[in-house]
Amino acid sequence: MSIYETTLAFFDACETGKGWSVCQQWCHDGATFSCQADALATITTVEGYTGWTAWLLGPIPDLTYEIHAAATDVARSTVVVQSVVSGSNTGEGEGAPPPTGQKAVVDYVYAIKFDGDKISHMTKIWNDGHTLKQLGWA
Repeated sequence: MSIYETTLAFFDACETGKGWSVCQQWCHDGATFSCQADALATITTVEGYTGWTAWLLGPIPDLTYEIHAAATDVARSTVVVQSVVSGSNTGEGEGAPPPTGQKAVVDYVYAIKFDGDKISHMTKIWNDGHTLKQLGWA
C-alpha cells in the first residue's frame, strides 16, 4: 500500500469516528500531532486526535466529509489532504455544550508525515474559532 493509499484509509477511519483501535494500524506508536487551534491545544498524539474525532460524533452525529484535494510529496514522505467537513450539533457528548441545532461547514487540511510505511506525525490546519461560531459554541 502506498503512503497515499494509507493516508486515504487512515483519513476515512479517522473522520468517521473509528478511533485509535482502527487507526493505529497505519501509525507508529507515539505518532505525534500538532494543530495551532485552541480546541486541540492539549492533543499531542495521533492517538489522542483520533479519540477526539470519535468523540465529536456525539454532539455532531451527522458529521460527513468531502475530500477536495490530496497530493503526495514523495521526497518528503508527506501526503496533504484538503477537505470540507459538515454537520449539525444535534447530539450530546461528554463535555460538549447542549445541542444548538446549528450547522458547520468547515475547511481543513491534514499534512501527514511518514516514516517508512507508517504515519509518524500529523498536522491539522483548521480555524477552530470559525467552526465554534458556526455551531453556536462560541
